[in-house]
Amino acid sequence: MRRKVRLLGARRRRWQEFREKRRRGIFLLPSLLTTGNLFAGFLALLLTTQHRYTEAALAILVAMVMDILDGKVARLTKTTTQFGVEYDSLADMVSFCVAPAFLLYSWALSHLERAAWLAAFLFVICGALRLARFNVASGTQDRRYFVGLPTPAAAGFVASAVLVRDGAELSRVELVAVSAATYLVALLMVSTFRYWSFKEVDFARRRPFGVIVVTVLGVLIVATHPQFFLFVSFGLYVLSGPVRRLWVRKPETAPAPNETEPR
Repeated sequence: MRRKVRLLGARRRRWQEFREKRRRGIFLLPSLLTTGNLFAGFLALLLTTQHRYTEAALAILVAMVMDILDGKVARLTKTTTQFGVEYDSLADMVSFCVAPAFLLYSWALSHLERAAWLAAFLFVICGALRLARFNVASGTQDRRYFVGLPTPAAAGFVASAVLVRDGAELSRVELVAVSAATYLVALLMVSTFRYWSFKEVDFARRRPFGVIVVTVLGVLIVATHPQFFLFVSFGLYVLSGPVRRLWVRKPETAPAPNETEPR
């Protein structure tokens, strides 16, 4: 009897050691998707140096898709780790802070005075502060909302603006508008405005047949002018935080915090 108890205890200890080693390890699939995010951001930098602005903007959008997928895969497979959270933030720093700022500088801000191209650096530093704040506060905030404009949305707004102009040269008025918009987006990233996170949307739930028809029609309409609708969508999301602050006066009660999730 004692021998059986000792054997069971030894097996339990070995199983616990195995689980600890597994928890400390690196899960391959989410890390590969995060690496794809990082590669797309690095590719955007290379394309920008070659003045291929449209392709650079598309690379940033691809990085956004990879960023969404790595978080979804990590949560679905229950492979969320602290390593994944930190690695994801480092990849986001390149893809959604440095790459969009460098694209803005090369495409527009380099043609203006110092006060204008300093906006590119402000975009980088505000994005870095936004990522650091997200990591510190992750798991303690209302998962329905982000506090401050998310860096992927800010990068998507920059990329969509470049796609709308198709990388063409801008007039003086347009250059000033881009500079002002850069300052605005950078400050929104470190603001306290709440932005909808879309994490509570349940795509697996049954929907009425009419919703499917409207969704298909919406996709067809967007497909006719994708650059324009991307720019409008990201622009509305950027403005949704301040508009929501003016619209919603009373504070909202936050649900119980969940476990840390990579973004």
